[in-house]
Amino acid sequence: MTSTEQNAADSNAGVDLDALIDSCIASAETRYEDWDTLGFQAAKGGDRFKRAQIRYIGSGATGNHEGDSRTLQADHFTFSNMRLPVGAVGPEHTHHDVEEVFYVLEGELEVAVHDVEDGHKKATRVLGYRDLIRVPAGVPRSLKNVGDSDALFCVIIGTPKPQLPTYPPSSEMHGVTR
Repeated sequence: MTSTEQNAADSNAGVDLDALIDSCIASAETRYEDWDTLGFQAAKGGDRFKRAQIRYIGSGATGNHEGDSRTLQADHFTFSNMRLPVGAVGPEHTHHDVEEVFYVLEGELEVAVHDVEDGHKKATRVLGYRDLIRVPAGVPRSLKNVGDSDALFCVIIGTPKPQLPTYPPSSEMHGVTR
């Protein structure tokens, strides 16, 4: 046993395992689709920017939801689902401090990575069921539902509380703040 494994075993000694496991579960029945978190984008650009966040671990960079007792505390990363209606988009934005992962559960999601200097230059790929993309920190990205049904996908951000993303000049949300 390594010293790390021994430390973990020592810190777990005498712990109420039922309470521990219950404190680590975020069940589907206690989740809800939060259409308001990113509502500022729909207010600026219209319904095509409307999408719902379904939080499980942490609140991501979308706002302060630390008071939400249904959301598990983030120690190392955030995890949520996002529902994107048919034709809706997630505007071009950049997470300067952290990578972001998208994992498709339902529908078809077009993901674009944009050139840092000229955001109009981009590469796109369509992702479907169980496809995943990791976008490195500092690379502008955007999303679009190109399917004929809602897209549901996991969003994982590699830190417990990321910095607010920015919207480059080529983004339809440039200049918009929360």
